[in-house]
Amino acid sequence: MPPRDLRPTIFTMPKIDLHRHLEGSLRLFTLAEIAHEHGVDLPSMSPEELRPYVQFVDDEAPDFLNFLSKFRLLRRFYSSREAVERIAYEAVVDAANDNIKYLELRFNPVALAMNQGFNFEDVADWVVMATQKAQEDYNIQVRLIVQIGRHEPQYARQLAEIAVDRQAGGIVGLDLAGDEIHYPITNFIDVFQWAKKQGLHVTIHAAEAGPPGNIKDAIEKLGAERIGHGVRAREDIAIMDLLNRKQVTLEICPTSNLQTGIIPKLGQHPLLAFYRLGIPVTVNTDDPSISNITLTDEFLVATVNVGVPFRDLCKMVIFAAQAAFLPEAEKAALVDWFRTALKKYVPDLP
Repeated sequence: MPPRDLRPTIFTMPKIDLHRHLEGSLRLFTLAEIAHEHGVDLPSMSPEELRPYVQFVDDEAPDFLNFLSKFRLLRRFYSSREAVERIAYEAVVDAANDNIKYLELRFNPVALAMNQGFNFEDVADWVVMATQKAQEDYNIQVRLIVQIGRHEPQYARQLAEIAVDRQAGGIVGLDLAGDEIHYPITNFIDVFQWAKKQGLHVTIHAAEAGPPGNIKDAIEKLGAERIGHGVRAREDIAIMDLLNRKQVTLEICPTSNLQTGIIPKLGQHPLLAFYRLGIPVTVNTDDPSISNITLTDEFLVATVNVGVPFRDLCKMVIFAAQAAFLPEAEKAALVDWFRTALKKYVPDLP
């Protein structure tokens, strides 16, 4: 497929995003409006002047902790129920406008609540209601994942209970994210094992900045069915073999991996190598507003910069459907729908 045809083709094709953070999906214009309406104390009220504080800009040196630091300022914008609902609604709308047909949006109730002293249960309900409204208004299916911060183990049980109690509202899983170098999983094992017994699915950020062995711990101790990032698995053949044998899906986010300094350049990303080894891989956005990208952009990066053939990119969309946190019958229907839809682009797609 000629490069000039790629962007419109990738934009129009139906897509899946399994790894997108609500807190990293805020529109700059919305941030400026919320700051103005609610008197949020900021370095600037201008969207453009605000950009370097909440978005990775071109002249920044890639750095994992610097990337995470963007979220600290973002916590100040969840200033009211209306703001939380607006941000959640717009995150789904933006995904739908990029022809994402199935989205799993993860959110951290602590991040949404703590700055204003909101109740964790309340903000979870606001996100559930806003995403349900967006699904009704746009042609997209959304499921939610509650994210727990590694540096906040004191809230883990409460957040797990919130997720378990709201499964009927579309919350399907738990995630553990944050600084995996300084905060081990020890304090989370019992909580995740309990949540899984209550019917929740589990995805874990692992081997993004931390060592490859974190993937083994996530699978064996926390019951991870999917791994967020997992890029450093390339350093350990035994871990790659584990992922292959157990067919644990990797949620890959190439631009984020570049901006956090996990990979030195896109041409050295292991996405295609993992795929060729038989590891199920998917392409996702991570934090579209912080990285200033869409999923269309990420698919283009995967093809043009990483070297994934378009046919294999379509196969990765099928992998994403197969890894969706849905009941088996719903998942089978999702896979069938995407197989049929993608045959327009790759007629002999397996």
